[in-house]
Amino acid sequence: MISAVAEQYSIHPQTLRLYEREGLLRPSRSEGNTRLYTDDDLERLEIILHLTRDLGVNLAGVEIILNMREKMSEMQRQIEEFVFTLNRELAAHARHGEQEQKNCLIPVIDFPSKGSSRRQS
Repeated sequence: MISAVAEQYSIHPQTLRLYEREGLLRPSRSEGNTRLYTDDDLERLEIILHLTRDLGVNLAGVEIILNMREKMSEMQRQIEEFVFTLNRELAAHARHGEQEQKNCLIPVIDFPSKGSSRRQS
């Protein structure tokens, strides 16, 4: 599989092995010890190649950038989870408030504000 990926991306198989030794790529292995590249691995390889080829970033810089991307993705996931939980709690609180209003002995009446009253002629 390494030769197919190397050919697909016009790189030497040793380059892929180097990326693996440096911890930049982590392909799984088959029972026969053949490297198996997932779509996520190939997407990561494309990022590595863009950083090294197009932007001139060295492998140490690539590692830092990839680690930062992973941390940012995790933070984004946590923020989305927090917002979801917050919205759920706010909705529950609003429903509770509506129920309390229905249970009042004295109904709540909305009066027009001072500046919005209309005169009838």
